[in-house]
Amino acid sequence: MPKKTSIFIAATGQNVGKTTLCLGLLSGLKKRFPSVGFIKPLGQQHVRINENTIVDKDVVLFKEHFQLQAEWRDMSPVILPAGFTRDYLDEKITEKELQQKIIDSFQKISEKNSYTVVEGTGHVGVGSIVNLNNAKVAASLNLEMVIIASGGLGSAFDELSMNIALCQLYNVPIRGVILNRVIDAKREMILDYFPKALKKWNIPLIGCVPYDEFLNTPVMKDFEVLFNTTLIAGEKHRYRHFQHSRLVAGSLQAYRDEIIPNELIITPASREDIIIATLDKYLGVSKVEGKDFQGGMILTGRHAPTKEIIAYIKRFDVPVLYAPLCSYDAMKIITSYTAKTRNEDTLKVEKAIQLVEENVDFDLLISDTD
Repeated sequence: MPKKTSIFIAATGQNVGKTTLCLGLLSGLKKRFPSVGFIKPLGQQHVRINENTIVDKDVVLFKEHFQLQAEWRDMSPVILPAGFTRDYLDEKITEKELQQKIIDSFQKISEKNSYTVVEGTGHVGVGSIVNLNNAKVAASLNLEMVIIASGGLGSAFDELSMNIALCQLYNVPIRGVILNRVIDAKREMILDYFPKALKKWNIPLIGCVPYDEFLNTPVMKDFEVLFNTTLIAGEKHRYRHFQHSRLVAGSLQAYRDEIIPNELIITPASREDIIIATLDKYLGVSKVEGKDFQGGMILTGRHAPTKEIIAYIKRFDVPVLYAPLCSYDAMKIITSYTAKTRNEDTLKVEKAIQLVEENVDFDLLISDTD
């Protein structure tokens, strides 16, 4: 069968794992095509590359991890920073010029590669404020779309219904659906019933990617960004993952009896007894067993750690940071946080790629079914 040469990847909403899925898709496609390109036409969360260049953060991840050769401006042609939509509504920026930038960039990248992955932004309707939602962009590039939804049955199908309706409005064909973060206990049921539900639109299920706790585990770098701070110590362990996290504010003796490896401890900066006990435990394990206890700490409270305790912390190679808010609020923020994938976090990137490659039907993705 003839092969497709590009695909538009969208999602039913934020935090459904679209970027993680795209990592796996790009990796799998690179094993099937001589060269694969990547473009994110419309970006919101961006980073500065140099004085004159800002790009979507996902573009940095893909360009660096896969060593892609395209120009930054082509991989991320349109960025919507703060104030952009107001400029658009004030007619300082036109839809035509934005759309042309996207089309030109896509043509440059697709002409130089055997296959091109186009990553959308958020749900299918994102970008509507500047009349460039994902469905319209896919239509302007004459692309089929794959929609990613969180694993489930009823709720996932309901979310798909809204997003597919917008695709139908712009006559965008749906190549297929990928379900992500599917709970193991429901996997067989989902594989049985979801294709039956999709028959309504004659759309295939081309992937059913299982939930993996590791991929949803934040690292210390995430907390640095989340709390707008930097590590006090343990800088080389910014990408350490933790099996457990625990708020500690009670009895020192009870805590001493319960210290376990690879745990993130959240405790007030004023609890110097807890801080010292934790670090002394690490030192003891290192000396006696020759092992790294692989923990970390987030210190909280209105009052920062004292100079003396900071000096003590810096004697240890343990990642520790201070967040200037109460422990309860810090714990609430941490537990509701959705971990992002960073290129430096090689373990997470490799795991994400493996899961996608093992659970997506690439033949169905790239083969012309007409």
